[in-house]
Amino acid sequence: MKPDMFRQPVSILVGLGFPLDIRSVMDAYRHLVEWPASLRDAAHSIALKACGAALRGEIDAETARGLFAAFAEKHDLLAPDPNAIASPGLRGDRGPRVR
Repeated sequence: MKPDMFRQPVSILVGLGFPLDIRSVMDAYRHLVEWPASLRDAAHSIALKACGAALRGEIDAETARGLFAAFAEKHDLLAPDPNAIASPGLRGDRGPRVR
């Protein structure tokens, strides 16, 4: 595995709510660089600096991932977990057993 790859992707919503998996520090860095200047804040700055540091090998990718995920959460970008919203019948649960 490449050193900038995340163990687990960060799923964010882009455009009209389409999910996108951010799988690496470089993916996160690109997303942060493209973030509109008028919406940038401290969370953006911290995540961008962390991604830059990870790309230079100064910190590990998982640290940058955590800070990117915090940025995404603050800006309501995190995609919902599909397992959390699936109906019980879709996960294999059949409800309570009647004996």
